[in-house]
Amino acid sequence: MDTKYYWTDEANGVVTVGLTADGQNELGNITFVSIPKVGTTLSANDTLLNVEADKAVSDIPTPVAGKVVAINEKATDDPSVLNGKDKSESWIAKIQK
Repeated sequence: MDTKYYWTDEANGVVTVGLTADGQNELGNITFVSIPKVGTTLSANDTLLNVEADKAVSDIPTPVAGKVVAINEKATDDPSVLNGKDKSESWIAKIQK
């Protein structure tokens, strides 16, 4: 999946990552996700998100290397929250660079 399909917001060395509208449209309705556990260290191109959706099953690489410091627990319980437009609800993970 192309990097145009993610959005990132950085504050104090922590990058919040989510899917853009283009990414959501390419995948379709998201029905299952697997996100690394908090404390996992990701290198460039490691998988940040395994996703099953109406249109695709994808391994989405991380756009930034670092340590996962938070994950969207709501997304693990209800993957459809990643289909939303509100960044405060639809983020995937927060990564400390």
